[in-house]
Parts: sequence; structure tokens; C-alpha cells
Amino acid sequence: MTNETLASIDELQRIPSPGPAPQALACDGSDIWVASAETHRLYGLRGNTGAVFEEAKAPGCPIGMVVTGDALRVVTSEHHDSRYIRRYIVGHGFKTDSLSCPDDAGSFLAYDGDNLFLSQRFNLRILQIDMWGEVQRTIAAPRQICGMVIVNACFFLMTTADRDEPDDYRLIRLDARKPEPQITELARVPFMARSLAWDGAKFWTSARTANEIVAFAAIGVTPN
Repeated sequence: MTNETLASIDELQRIPSPGPAPQALACDGSDIWVASAETHRLYGLRGNTGAVFEEAKAPGCPIGMVVTGDALRVVTSEHHDSRYIRRYIVGHGFKTDSLSCPDDAGSFLAYDGDNLFLSQRFNLRILQIDMWGEVQRTIAAPRQICGMVIVNACFFLMTTADRDEPDDYRLIRLDARKPEPQITELARVPFMARSLAWDGAKFWTSARTANEIVAFAAIGVTPN
């Protein structure tokens, strides 16, 4: 059910997606990486113009991704929806190595500069995983996660209560630095959103049915 007491996000910009059904999304400064759930292609875009500067075929359907230094980590759905985390080197393409997602479940990724986090939508949780894919920590989430990014040590989550409730998307901040996570609902999102990214000044998400990438104003971001 839609929370009418929450204000909607403040949209700043929309860029047409280079592929239909944009799904996975990540930012590397002003550059944007987006992947299509239909073409299974990964695209690098200039955020100020939307111009494509790199393109590659993914080994499956790209679900979520994050920038980790000079590489991307991408969750892919392969072989009857088995979930893997694959490595994409900018300018060189996908590598053959991969990690199996714990319990064969995973959607979106976040990175805090040291640790990699994987969301499991229907298990309502975030997993901190090591370089071998072993779970180091489990963080409970209050709703299904449809996108995830870390900004100033807090998780920002795109969420929904149920995939059959297309009008109930909300942006949530989850601060897991204490034993009991602190959860704050920040804004309503008036479309079916997938993924969440941060370019240093504003958020980005994918509007799948509109085939667009949407930037919206920072909300709930506090200094470290």
C-alpha cells in the first residue's frame, strides 16, 4: 500500500536507455553503467550527454552491478536463473571467473571501498561477502530490495512491498553501523524502479517500463 505521507523523489534528469528494459545500474563518477534485461548488453554512458562509450554482451541477464575500482561486479542470471557475480574490466570485457551467489539467490550489489554486499530480494536481507563468496555478515531489510548503494557509510535502498504492488516503491536509508539497524523511509518513487546508484551528488535509478534512466536529488544523505 502506498504511503501517502511520504513526498515523491525530486527528479532532475532523464536519459533514454541505450537498451530496452534497463535493469542493472552503477556510477563511476559522472560515467553511468547500465545493462538491459532484454538484450543482456552492458553499456557505458557519459552522464552529461548519454553518449555510449563502451558496450559488451553479458554472460546472462545482468540484474545488478557496482563499481569496484577499475572493475565492475555484475550479478547475472544464467542457466535457468542460477545467480553469479561476475567481473567486468573496463575496456577489456567480462572475465571467466565468477562467484556463485549464496543459496543461489542475489540481485543487487553495493561496495563501501573494502567490502562487497549482495542483496537477496525475497529473503529480505543484505549479505556481506568475502572474495570467495562466503557470508561474513547478514543484515535484515524491512522490504524487498530493488536497488542498493552505500553513501557515507549508510545503505540507501530502493524497495517495494511486493512485485504485484507497482505503485509502492520507496527509498529507504538503512544505517547498519550499530547492532540494531536504523531505518528511515525517505521518499516515494512513482514508477517501477530497478537499481540505485550515486554519482557523488545525486541518485540514479532505472525506470524499466519507460526505458529511461532517472536522476533524482540527494535526500537523506548526511556528512560522515
